[in-house]
Amino acid sequence: MVSTKTHPEQQYLDLLDDIMKNGSEKKEFNSGIGLRSVFGRQIRFDLSEGFPLLTTKKVFLKGIIYELLWFLKGDSNIKYLVENGVHIWDEWAYKPYKKEMEADKVEKMTQEEFVEKIKTDDKFAMRWGELGPVYGRQWRKWLTSDGREIDQIGWAVEKLRKTPTRKHVVISAWNPEFIYEMAAPGKAMALPPCHTIYQLDVREGKLSLHLYQRSADSFLGVPFNIASYALLTMMLAQVVGFEPGEFVHTYGDVHIYANHFDQVKEQLKRKPRPFPKMKLNPKIKDIDKFDYNDFTLENYDPHPPIKGEVTVVGGF
Repeated sequence: MVSTKTHPEQQYLDLLDDIMKNGSEKKEFNSGIGLRSVFGRQIRFDLSEGFPLLTTKKVFLKGIIYELLWFLKGDSNIKYLVENGVHIWDEWAYKPYKKEMEADKVEKMTQEEFVEKIKTDDKFAMRWGELGPVYGRQWRKWLTSDGREIDQIGWAVEKLRKTPTRKHVVISAWNPEFIYEMAAPGKAMALPPCHTIYQLDVREGKLSLHLYQRSADSFLGVPFNIASYALLTMMLAQVVGFEPGEFVHTYGDVHIYANHFDQVKEQLKRKPRPFPKMKLNPKIKDIDKFDYNDFTLENYDPHPPIKGEVTVVGGF
């Protein structure tokens, strides 16, 4: 008997289609690049049905894993990423350097040369690889008014172990002290958090995660976000002793940039294939002990990649 159940990836494709057909036309604040967006949408994935790594285009899993491990380290310097061949944050580090370069205040170099120097020169990396208090810093080292650092992830793990049915296990990356004009001069983070807050929930022996994302680049960013938070859900479930439940993804402004319209039209022609399976090293029971080699993806058979240029937004 042939199953008539809709593939879970169809939710994402329907979202792309919704934006293309019903989205409002806007322009990105800094670059002037056009975009089309809708407001207030939600999709969800039952993690027992497979790992939601999109199949209608190949997704860069290595980047997803290393970025998530970087967040969990509480790190905010791109050196760890570039040392591991992940370049998804390069543009945001290069942006302030380029501004200084154009004012003849620093040595002229291409972004590729800049990244290579980050990799090989610790002093340079300390000065120019730092993105400010972005995701990982807020997750693991939220600075309080009395000078303490709060480890939200560590707190969440303890609460889930001791009182798993409580309704207050919430982790926030949105810290107004470091965002836009609310920040003191020179203290604003490079990119105000797009995925701003998430809540963890345990019921019937399964742990679920609900993410609110204020701004979502649906062609390039959202496939990463879906896989990253699904993986985080699995990791947290394992270390606190539950099965993975659902990843629920709620969006504020969810958009497609004009320079991705053609790529989206191509992706919408493709049919989803079965989701792969993600296996975690079952020996890991501490959220800080995961390593890149503790993740094994099985049976991933995606359509070919569809490339699109990153739109560097955020900041002033």
